Amino acid sequence: MTAGPDTQSRTGTPDTANKSVRERLIDAAEVCLRTKGIRATTVSEVAEVAGVSRGWLYRHFPDKAALLGAAIVRLNDAYWGESHAMLAEVNGLAEQIAAGVKLGRTAYDSPGAIIMKLRRDEPEEFAACAGAGVQGLVPDLGAFWQPYLLAAQERGEIKVHDMTEASEWVARSLLSVATVPGNTLDPDDTTAVVRYLKQYVMPGLIQG
Repeated sequence: MTAGPDTQSRTGTPDTANKSVRERLIDAAEVCLRTKGIRATTVSEVAEVAGVSRGWLYRHFPDKAALLGAAIVRLNDAYWGESHAMLAEVNGLAEQIAAGVKLGRTAYDSPGAIIMKLRRDEPEEFAACAGAGVQGLVPDLGAFWQPYLLAAQERGEIKVHDMTEASEWVARSLLSVATVPGNTLDPDDTTAVVRYLKQYVMPGLIQG
């Protein structure tokens, strides 16, 4: 007979059993978040997908916010990790920002990027589950881009006085290019985006 979750917790070492069940619950929470979002996901559904009882779920997470928050934090880490890995292969700040625009245009197809959709579509619920660490999209993006701006400054590509402010401005510019339609730029044309960034954005990063 296959052992149920409670039996597993008695027969395995506590750390191994707890980690296994916890990861299954977070995996199940991710599945539900992808298909239903935050509001429509229930604790019962997550427990069912994970193959555990609600009582067993509550041994690991005290409530829905804590459970979905754990999944959101893991998705958030995955998204930024994917982004850094992609940009590591790109040379030049304008080219890196253009790659960020491309990533933003395809963000909702990325395994780690459901986080972006949840934050856009259910901001209050997202904030309640995720906590202060991953609530603000622009501050998050600004912090993401800051090391790339620092590297560009060291290469002599840009010269800015307030790196934090400049990084948030780049984040806002990227979001605008990636998400706001216009008549003069095709955001899916990477060559055109690089040209646009070099003409309009990069000069703003060269201060006297």
